[in-house]
Amino acid sequence: MIKPDSSVENNLRRLWEQALIEDGADRDVTSLISVDEKATGTARLVARQPGIFAGQILFDLLAELYSDWLMLDAPARDSDTLQPGTLIATLSGPQRFLLGIERTLLNFLQRLCGVATLTRRYVDAVAGTSAKIYDTRKTIPGWRLLDKYAVYCGSGANHRFGLSDAVLIKDNHLADIPLDQLAARAAQMVAQAEALDPCPSFIEFEVDRLDQFDALLDVQGIDVILLDNFSTDEMREAFHRRNTRDFANLIALEASGGIDLNTVRDIAETGVDRISVGAITHSAPALDISMEYQSGR
Repeated sequence: MIKPDSSVENNLRRLWEQALIEDGADRDVTSLISVDEKATGTARLVARQPGIFAGQILFDLLAELYSDWLMLDAPARDSDTLQPGTLIATLSGPQRFLLGIERTLLNFLQRLCGVATLTRRYVDAVAGTSAKIYDTRKTIPGWRLLDKYAVYCGSGANHRFGLSDAVLIKDNHLADIPLDQLAARAAQMVAQAEALDPCPSFIEFEVDRLDQFDALLDVQGIDVILLDNFSTDEMREAFHRRNTRDFANLIALEASGGIDLNTVRDIAETGVDRISVGAITHSAPALDISMEYQSGR
């Protein structure tokens, strides 16, 4: 699970600096001609719609980078519920500086809170079942750690972080393997994976048919079987077949493919352990947050 740690903080720092360069924040020509160089002010960040907050690490970074001239009070905590009018943070300092970082700061916060908010909607939709909501690698390039951090703030779970930390054998990896050879080849792959140093955090196989699923249930060492685009009836059948095998209950079942808020509850009630939802990162709408100014303070 992604929690605020040095890797997330370092990633955030790089993205923040790159975003300011991209926006030309060091030469805001509008502020140069409209705001006195010595003018100070206060900016209040306020939620304008309900949601879940993610972004404590961003305010920690601002406090570190700009401690010489920025006064910061950030009462919002990760995973807090936001309502319209909720005060997220107050920033006081040079007005040109506040105006220069406004859009970048809002872009970061709206993205993070948007992912956390959509994640929580999925988590709430499956409440009371045994299923957990997982993210995927369908993230904004460069934003992988931050997107997964926001999923964590929304009470979701993190899937693999990239190609190097876990094994996920997908349909394209299995395309040339006949069904009658699938179990033997899968066992070879598991053995090879377990011999890697460091060992992958988990070994997962994707299937799109029940006969493939049956073949893999006999392979020890598989941690997760991903049921790709299965119907709910097929998921229930897979759940039943797994639970009738001697050791197969050690294998977690993951549902994936075409899942949305209208279908996720029915999928969770089939008995699957995990539901991976690409939409929580690739299609999360930005949460509406405003920055309100008061000058001369």
